[in-house]
Amino acid sequence: MAAKKRRGDSKLAVQNAMKTLLANVRFASVDRPIQSLAITSSKPKEGKSTTAYNLACAIASSGASVVLVECDMRRRTLASLLRVHAQHGLYSVLSEQVALEDALVKTDQANLFFLDCEPQIPNPADIIASRRFADLMARLESQFRYVIVDTPPVGAFVDAAEVGQLVDGVLFVVRENFTKRSEAVAAVEQLRKGDVNIIGTVMSFCDGTSNDYYSYYSKGAAHPVDSSLFADSEAVARVEQASGARPQGGGSRFAKR
Repeated sequence: MAAKKRRGDSKLAVQNAMKTLLANVRFASVDRPIQSLAITSSKPKEGKSTTAYNLACAIASSGASVVLVECDMRRRTLASLLRVHAQHGLYSVLSEQVALEDALVKTDQANLFFLDCEPQIPNPADIIASRRFADLMARLESQFRYVIVDTPPVGAFVDAAEVGQLVDGVLFVVRENFTKRSEAVAAVEQLRKGDVNIIGTVMSFCDGTSNDYYSYYSKGAAHPVDSSLFADSEAVARVEQASGARPQGGGSRFAKR
């Protein structure tokens, strides 16, 4: 009974935190509202795909239309989180084998759509840097209120920087006590060299004992997020900031150098 209650509390806490993150995203740019976002991190297993998924769910729950795009072509995760199977994907659309409408997949949640990518796509970086990919992003922005793109980690590939140049903003995910400060700083600097708009950071895998305003937990909670709530066990635990913060600040939550 207690375990069931903890799972329910954790799920509600994550939903509330994603609503907070969405509100921060909306306020990130008053003059030019954020419509398209790329989600990335410095290295694998920091929770970026789960962040992308949960943020998309929060957007859909608010009544706005959103498409979640799989652009981590070397390690696809979103289809398993969404529990959907797409017959066609990104490459088929870009190569004009199928129409975009035929590749988009409706999910169980109203207002949430998904564009997957095929496995083993050759030269992902070249595809993302192509004119056709840029045109596709523009088409998605014309059809949906929000476009959320899951990209590979910055430290391994240039894909995130390429996508970052096409979207309105980038959210940088940092895993508490896992990501080294030097890794986070290097990743952010790489993104900034690509002239992308980093609108904030999301700290993941946090202990539930934190009592600051952005805690994913209700007052007095003292248990960590139950990672079994998430298909890929990358449970996002706390919104750190979403207002253009640089990850090298507040360093106690980074792993030691």
